[in-house]
Parts: sequence; structure tokens; C-alpha cells
Amino acid sequence: MDVPSVLKGQYHASLAMLRQTIERCPDALWTEGAERRGFWRIVYHTLFFTDLYLQPKESDFRPWPNHRADAPDLGDEGPPAVCDPYTKKELLDYLADLDARIDAGVDRLDLETADCGFYWYDIPKLDHQVMNVRHVQQHVGQLTERLFAAGVDLDWMGKR
Repeated sequence: MDVPSVLKGQYHASLAMLRQTIERCPDALWTEGAERRGFWRIVYHTLFFTDLYLQPKESDFRPWPNHRADAPDLGDEGPPAVCDPYTKKELLDYLADLDARIDAGVDRLDLETADCGFYWYDIPKLDHQVMNVRHVQQHVGQLTERLFAAGVDLDWMGKR
């Protein structure tokens, strides 16, 4: 089994699903909701951590050039971080850039190492990568539910 190819395929498919939630999100829903859990913020959180965890280790990470320090915060402690929402175009651009880097990113990883490269996780690198794909899917599901509640349907037939 070619594990890197499987990971690449699952990353690309997950990001395609995330792209569709962004593209089909009504403008009013994009910024609606609690500051900490607004649609745009969940999208950015998902992209930021996918990008971060695609690195061999924490010190290899270089944030997206348009990164805002408080934007990926979905935490439940303290007051919500306040920052201006990203536009759909900005996050679609980030998603396209990240998607274009997936294959090379996976190829850089030592999927057999017992250290995932992030001190806050004590799991092997391959487990961490599977967790990263699951994280994307968790938030795709969350965003999908918001879209369905707003009467927006998605078309994932034929996606990997």
C-alpha cells in the first residue's frame, strides 16, 4: 500500500469539500454567528491547522502571508479574539495555495517516525496526519450543517 498517495488523495478530497462549503456559503452566513465560531473563522481555523500540521515539525511552519494572529482561535477560554473577517476570496486563495502544496508536503514527512513534531501531541507522525485529515472533515461537517440549515445543498457525488 502506498500510504503517502492515500494521504495526498484524502487531503485533496477533504480540501475540495471545504472549498465547496466556502463557495456555496451565502454572504449573510459568512459572517453570521458568534465571533468565536463564525463560518469564516471555522474555515480559517481549518486551513491554518491543516497547513501547520502538514509540516515535519512546528519550527518548519511559516504562516500564510495574510495570517492574523487571533484568526485561527476557536478556543472556549477567555473572551473571543476579535478580528476582521477574511473574505471568501482570501480564504479560497489560501485553500488553493495549500492544496497545491499538499503533495510536496506529504513527501517531506517521515511517516514512520514515532514523534509527530508537535510537543502537544504524543503520537506517531502517520497518526498525526490521519488526525489532521479528520480535523478537516470535522469542520467540513460542522460547516455543512450550517449550510443545510440555511437551505444550501452540497454536491459531493463523485468526489474521492
